[in-house]
Amino acid sequence: MRRAGYDSGVTAGHASAPWSHVKTVFLDRDGVLNKKAPEGEYVAQWEHFEILDGVVEALGRLRRAGLRTIVVTNQRGVALGRYSAAEVATIHAKFQEVLAAAGAQLDAVYVCPHDHGECNCRKPLPGLYAQAAADDPSICAAESVMVGDSLVDMEFGRRLGMRTILIEAGAEERAGGEKQARQMADLRCSSLQEAVDEILGSIRGPIDDPIDGTG
Repeated sequence: MRRAGYDSGVTAGHASAPWSHVKTVFLDRDGVLNKKAPEGEYVAQWEHFEILDGVVEALGRLRRAGLRTIVVTNQRGVALGRYSAAEVATIHAKFQEVLAAAGAQLDAVYVCPHDHGECNCRKPLPGLYAQAAADDPSICAAESVMVGDSLVDMEFGRRLGMRTILIEAGAEERAGGEKQARQMADLRCSSLQEAVDEILGSIRGPIDDPIDGTG
């Protein structure tokens, strides 16, 4: 894990609460929960959904700690006709079955099926957060953390005033924006397991103030 400075020019919607006050963990899907498809390809069916090592255990730990877990995922492949919204729902239902068998769960999953410029819910726009907050008004962005592997995830969290954790797993080298994503993240971790270590550790004691760093 590496702590990162933040100097992005993105204005947060709210001031983030201390790490120890985090109550909701927003999660990107591909590259955080499951193996990301090669550039230009998509995870279109359950058979292609390869759960990353430690993810089921990490989600179980969040549940036992009483934290809310919500997936927010862009699925542009629906708009492109690569797969259907029903197929996406099937993947998530089967993933929930795997989690339930291990004593874990996701509290909610929100999907943007649109192409660029068609909606207000494609991250980094805030529509998926707005859907979650409408369904559960107790959700507060300032008491939330966004865990993702891309620049758009970090922008999404920062614009809303969330804490941000970047999962560094090689995806940004393909997608671009690696340096900006690192600068925008409060913390940088190698996996969801490590991110959960940091989140749960913050409940027991404060995380050190971020240091300035872009490496």
